Amino acid sequence: MNNKGGCFRVKICFSQIDVEPSHPDLNVERMLQAIDEAKQNNTDIIIFPEMCIPGYLLGDTWEQTAFLKDCLSYGEDIIAASQDICIIFGNIAVDWDKKNTDGRVRKYNALYAAYNGKLIKPEKSPYPFVIKTLFPNYREFDDSRYFFSLQSLATELKLNLNDILSPVKVNIKGQELNLGCILCEDGWSDDYAFAPIDILCQNYKLDMLINISASPYTFGKNNKRHRVFAKQAKDNNIPLIYVNNIGIQNNGKTIYTFDGSSTVYDENGNIIATCPAYKAQNNYINLLGNDEYTPLPIPQNDDISNIYQALHYGIKKFLKNIRMQKVIIGISGGIDSAVASALYADILGAENITLINMPSKFNSATTKGLSSQLAHNLGCNYAIVPIQEVVDFTVNQFENTDITHLATNDIHKVQVSSFVKENIQARDRSARILAGIAASIGGGFTCNANKAETTVGYSTLYGDQSGFLAGLADLWKYQVYELAHYLNEHVYKCEVIPQGIIDIVPSAELSSEQDVDAGKGDPIKYPYHDYLFRAFVESWQKVTPEDILLWYSEKTLEEHIGCKAGLVDKYFATAKDFICDLERWWNLFTGMAVAKRIQAPPILAISRRAYGFDHRESQNGPYYTKAYKQLKAKLLGDNL
Repeated sequence: MNNKGGCFRVKICFSQIDVEPSHPDLNVERMLQAIDEAKQNNTDIIIFPEMCIPGYLLGDTWEQTAFLKDCLSYGEDIIAASQDICIIFGNIAVDWDKKNTDGRVRKYNALYAAYNGKLIKPEKSPYPFVIKTLFPNYREFDDSRYFFSLQSLATELKLNLNDILSPVKVNIKGQELNLGCILCEDGWSDDYAFAPIDILCQNYKLDMLINISASPYTFGKNNKRHRVFAKQAKDNNIPLIYVNNIGIQNNGKTIYTFDGSSTVYDENGNIIATCPAYKAQNNYINLLGNDEYTPLPIPQNDDISNIYQALHYGIKKFLKNIRMQKVIIGISGGIDSAVASALYADILGAENITLINMPSKFNSATTKGLSSQLAHNLGCNYAIVPIQEVVDFTVNQFENTDITHLATNDIHKVQVSSFVKENIQARDRSARILAGIAASIGGGFTCNANKAETTVGYSTLYGDQSGFLAGLADLWKYQVYELAHYLNEHVYKCEVIPQGIIDIVPSAELSSEQDVDAGKGDPIKYPYHDYLFRAFVESWQKVTPEDILLWYSEKTLEEHIGCKAGLVDKYFATAKDFICDLERWWNLFTGMAVAKRIQAPPILAISRRAYGFDHRESQNGPYYTKAYKQLKAKLLGDNL
């Protein structure tokens, strides 16, 4: 299909700005600076991201009338700045005379185009702005809660999208340009009943497509975006400009980084200009109709370096936002706390990091030595605070406490089990020592949990699950190990994380059953369970025990979940062993672990499904389908 309009020559600036959510004053200040620079560079069109004035993930701030008016007022400042330059930007739009489906005032997620102090009204739109058509209703997105879509507006007006969706026409230096303007999800239309880009390109001769976005980083997502957007440009034979913001935004429980990675594609789908990830800048390109460009290589976004970049950027930005300059980390001689220590030291500087080793009688000389070596290698502040005396005191206090039934005067003693003693140790370390030291030196302490532990609640509530941020809680254990190697080899360029920490068996060291020197460790078999748990959480169609048991019976489980071949037979001698393991972790994942996740610190998201607001869940307890029970009975019957 050839939708290309006539020859044109236009200089475009795509402005990748840092958007501060719920701070339109700061965002407009940055936009005006970018506009001044673009004017000095004789730019014809400057393009900003979606919702660049208010921010995107704002929760119920969208219900504040004063805030809406403030955003509209700041939008007027941008419109006034459009003398001799066309400005395309995202902002909230409000129709004060209409209602949303929730009965509140009508709000649109809108794209505005302004030139010479006036808004440019799309030809068929009832408003002087472009309205977002497709609303993402998955993961962290909640657009339909707050905004009214173009699709809903068309239905209300008894029109179809062909009757209302139209380009923005602007005359620049005697050139009439047809701009096909869309907002974020409008370009990801494969799973929808219609595609806004197809409608625009079928009905109009366009000179370019412009996609303004507020798109959070997800590991590997940009590779898919390049495929999708390159195909759209090539299929329609017109350039496509994608403009995304940087910064961090959150919805309370989950923190997202926005990587920018704004990109221009030519009519053949080649990348011809791009902004580096996580960097605020104006980037310029001269678009010439019917011209050819030198293609740029496709950026790679699917290795551990991208995860490191997202974590480093997100944690640094989060610390700055909450004005935290000192961080305390409990270190055990294990991999999770070691990686957290190296990462925070890289971000804040070793002088602002205090590492605390808190041994009990169960901590080996091996892990205590590794903790000291880690602190020495990083050059951090270091302290050893033993806990055994306090733990013994607590246990003795409990066991010598009389519990009296006042109606009968019956008295019984508290019995402290080995399991409870483990939890007492974990809580003493975090709730007493780390929290107290953090408050004393004016800092915060971290939660070092990984995603496997978070999935099944392998942590102590109000203990090692506490902290101001769970920076690694969206990384599986194998990714934590990859990050350790990356930090040593590429960030520090020396062995700051001792090889002994990488090699030692993962263990909480809370009892004699977790003796690392005897090779005893966590009950989680990470090479297998990382992938089993990932199937529960990150699969688009979420996997349940029924799926797992079916694949196990067909001997295709490892292929389906992506773990190394041979692990199932290595870990499970019989079907009974396999089923016991599966049900153990499923019961925890859908049981107590839910309560723990609800109370966990906020998580920095890097995966395609992070815990918190990204993974919506409720405390309903474990459930097994009829098909699962039937297959279980068959497998156990065959193996009796």
